[in-house]
Amino acid sequence: MFKTFHGAHLVHSYHKKKSKTRFKFSSYLRMIIATILAFVIAFLPTDTFGIEGLNAVQQRVIAIFVFAAIMWLTEAIPSWCTSVLIIVVMLFTISDKGLTPFMGVEDAIYVPYKNIMHCFADPTILLFIGGFVLAIGLTKTKLDVVLAKNLLAPFGTKPATVLLGFIVVTAVFSAFVSNTATAAMMLAFLAPVLRAMPEGSKDRTALALAIPIGANIGGIATPIGTPPNTIVLGYLNENLGLSISFGEWMLKMVPLVAVLLIAGWILLRIMFPFTQKEIKLDITGHFHSNHQSWIVIVTFIVTIFLWCFADLLNLGLNSNIVALLPVAVFAATGVFTKHDLEEINWSVLWMVAGGFALGVALNTTKLSEVLVNSIPFDQWSPLLVMIISGLVCYGFSNFISHSAAASLLTPVLGVVAGAMVAGGTLTQGGLSQMLIGVAIAASVSMILPISTPPNAIAHSTGFIQQKDMIKVGLIIGLLGLVIGYCWMFLVF
Repeated sequence: MFKTFHGAHLVHSYHKKKSKTRFKFSSYLRMIIATILAFVIAFLPTDTFGIEGLNAVQQRVIAIFVFAAIMWLTEAIPSWCTSVLIIVVMLFTISDKGLTPFMGVEDAIYVPYKNIMHCFADPTILLFIGGFVLAIGLTKTKLDVVLAKNLLAPFGTKPATVLLGFIVVTAVFSAFVSNTATAAMMLAFLAPVLRAMPEGSKDRTALALAIPIGANIGGIATPIGTPPNTIVLGYLNENLGLSISFGEWMLKMVPLVAVLLIAGWILLRIMFPFTQKEIKLDITGHFHSNHQSWIVIVTFIVTIFLWCFADLLNLGLNSNIVALLPVAVFAATGVFTKHDLEEINWSVLWMVAGGFALGVALNTTKLSEVLVNSIPFDQWSPLLVMIISGLVCYGFSNFISHSAAASLLTPVLGVVAGAMVAGGTLTQGGLSQMLIGVAIAASVSMILPISTPPNAIAHSTGFIQQKDMIKVGLIIGLLGLVIGYCWMFLVF
């Protein structure tokens, strides 16, 4: 998807720059420290932890969780590599087909190895694949450029409306397409205009910042908009037995996205007032009427329609099943070929799978129950837990992968929230609020260039100073947390 997307050179530069920072001596040192700490936790006497009912298998799960946390927080290796690593470690140490020396723990429940492997093909993963394939179809037929051109046209040439146009259109694309690819595409359209502006121009800063704001916030709108959404939705539906559909998520989150986008637009206009009277965009690209283009258009419309209205029409389909429709249609008609499989962002999918595997381990080994019984979660204030979890996720997500932050916090918060529901201090709606709050907190974390790929790509163009990104990101983040949590209290 990144190779064929308009603006792919920006994504390539971003990944090339990021790869240079990996696998230095400090990375190996962090990995060694995480490994040693995990081994110490795994082989300490079980009664050292002071947790009643803890067995050796559950102790290994704690060790794996700590290892994953350190690796994700320090980014000693890429986040998706950590996910693959912990899944393999689980298969060897806590699965029912693990190494013989790790078997035979009395009164312990081992995780069926198939359940761990299923994390690579979880229904929520397939939902994400469907979104990627739709995006690839739009890109291959150049419909993305045509859509962007036509969606931006109504916003005219006045600077304020052009700014709003880029925020809104970026958000619309980001709801269905990778945030990284969306930011690269929109910046590629905007780059000629930005280069023509004077060095240090506030006009240029405002327009350049519009892209990461639109891309980061727009991802909140749909379950496939960003990995934290998928992680949270998957945990709610698969682990906690809730049934939040694609359409229900959009119905509740799109208004929030609209409010945050308007807030971002107003903020940019106040902080970076325009001096130019007019901004003209020159986006080349025309619709080519051929059978592949029409197949993509019809499939896109049908898929979105089914995602949004299948429940309302009582068709019996869920979002995960509908996601496979474009995969099947594009493959059968030649729109999607075996070479396009390389374009799917597999690293994101493997990253998400690691988060799901942690959740499976916590629940199957009954570690979650042991923790609930040892710590009186049900006596804690739900509001306090919600605020703390949101702030922790926001803090983490500004410095590490949003996917890693969500993968780390979601299963733990799920245990806490579940205990509160069982204790009668929290309702099912409150449980959804807590976990969806993690997804919102992750998406509004955009203080630094390293906070998100859209931030990094926008900053790498040289059109944004880091101090401006920090100021805007901090205000948008705090607004997002306050407005987001207030909105959840109203709709869930």
